[in-house]
Amino acid sequence: MSTLPSFTGDASPFGGGDPYADYRTADFGFTQYADLADRRLGAGVIAANDEFFAERENLLKPEAAEFDPEHFGHKGKIMDGWETRRRRGVSAAQPHPTDDDHDWALIRLGAPGVIRGIVVDTAHFRGNYPQAVSVEATSVAGSPSPEELLAPDVKWVTLVPRTAVGGHAANGFAVDVEQRFTHLRLNQHPDGGVARLRVHGEVAPDPRWLATLGTFDLAALENGGQVEDASDRFYSPATNTIQPGRSRKMDDGWETRRRRDKGNDWIRYQLAAQSEIRAIEIDTAYLKGNSAGWAALSVRDGESGEWAEVLPRTRLQPDTNHRFVLDTPAVGTHVRIDIFPDGGISRLRLFGSLTAEGSARLTARHQELGG
Repeated sequence: MSTLPSFTGDASPFGGGDPYADYRTADFGFTQYADLADRRLGAGVIAANDEFFAERENLLKPEAAEFDPEHFGHKGKIMDGWETRRRRGVSAAQPHPTDDDHDWALIRLGAPGVIRGIVVDTAHFRGNYPQAVSVEATSVAGSPSPEELLAPDVKWVTLVPRTAVGGHAANGFAVDVEQRFTHLRLNQHPDGGVARLRVHGEVAPDPRWLATLGTFDLAALENGGQVEDASDRFYSPATNTIQPGRSRKMDDGWETRRRRDKGNDWIRYQLAAQSEIRAIEIDTAYLKGNSAGWAALSVRDGESGEWAEVLPRTRLQPDTNHRFVLDTPAVGTHVRIDIFPDGGISRLRLFGSLTAEGSARLTARHQELGG
């Protein structure tokens, strides 16, 4: 684990106005990777030892934490995060918790993968955040229960050692463990509250599952596809285009700012492995006055391969799912969609199957990661 800009200590008490005005954050390079703990991928907080003040499920809400200074319930201040009660010692002579006392939450990743960085966000927890946090990870096949994950024979790997954190801050940790994980354990020492948890990394799919499916979406995040780069991320991230399901609102897709030059916008993807693409879907759901006017799709095989256009520039309609069947399957490892001149799409689906070479490489990678 490498060290990033860090924050410690209390934030100032809320004094009114914008609660994020004094929020402490930094640019973390690993946030270019998808959030493996995204609820849209199927992630969940499956257990916690304590959630007296605020429930554990808040940790994975996709939106930023909110703060209402007048929102109180019968247990006290209602916070938009996971908050435990204050720990106490064993007696009047020993009123403080021990160094080993801590609270924990178990998180199932939405897609197993290699973790590149973690953000433990204490937004709005100004004086009631944990003194320190630590994060562990494990890989357990199937759908284990909390009891199974907590069994003594389960091996947990430390991704973030016990580290002091700050209140009302985005506490970021880079991770350098080349292993495939399915679950995390977030520990807060000794108690307190965490608003959000983000787990950035690369999906590492099970090649046996993909082989059984045969034909599947080769670009889908859950199947190991990823966005490598995009010309513009002004209104929403390009990764939205490979999230599960159809878009349900405008900002659940990819939308660029308005161009005032003669260029065009684009996204470049890396597929799960070398693949044979046979059908394409370009969806502009909920993009009604701002969808892309035209789109073209190109495929490249390998990092140094030449781009070959497989779908020529084609007119798109607003709020519509467009389907194209390729006369000749396109083989490649990377795909680029160009939209003209600007605007956006909500989803891109590329249906096909892995080539023999792609399947072999994916299987070898899976074994390297401990799968």
